[in-house]
Amino acid sequence: MRARAKAANARRIAIGGAGLVLALGGALAATGAAGGAGGAGGTGHDSHHGHHKGVERVVLQGVDGKDIGWITLRQSHDLVTVRGWVRGLTPGFHGFHIHEVGVCDAKAPAGPFATAGGHYQGGHANHGDHAGDLPSLLVTDEGRASTQFVTDRFTLADLRDADGSAVMVHGGRDNFANIPPRYLSGGVPGPDMATLMTGDAGARAACGVID
Repeated sequence: MRARAKAANARRIAIGGAGLVLALGGALAATGAAGGAGGAGGTGHDSHHGHHKGVERVVLQGVDGKDIGWITLRQSHDLVTVRGWVRGLTPGFHGFHIHEVGVCDAKAPAGPFATAGGHYQGGHANHGDHAGDLPSLLVTDEGRASTQFVTDRFTLADLRDADGSAVMVHGGRDNFANIPPRYLSGGVPGPDMATLMTGDAGARAACGVID
């Protein structure tokens, strides 16, 4: 009788242990599925892109499609802190802007990253006053640049509108449309329309999506 009781207890323990293992396995599987959903599609971004309520992490890609750097935009109240690092650019100053559409197609028929549209203006028509005009990047002889500054010209909500926005690095210097009236363009003093729209910063060298 005592031997049979021990055997019955052993069977109950084994069955209970199996149930515990199954319960734990189910919980872990559910947790993994939830995590996978959040990682793969929960934010609508790939592993290169971070999107949280108060922070946007943008990966910059060159015209060859390779990642060349990153930019983070972190909002606190009415201020946005912009930090970033890039490599693989030519030495010197480079125009640095927010553009109005969050599409970075390096093979666009109209030219690399033309799909990002013009500068994000934020209600200001002329370059230098555009909400998306940012301090220029200064690239070292090794082709690297870093930046950090604070702006109150836009919020993350402004940039995350229906068609998104893009961070753009240009191939040339930005004059911020600072053309004194002693210079003439077509007989007219000061900057012409192209300068007022672009700052003459040249081709688009790198782009990253904000959405």
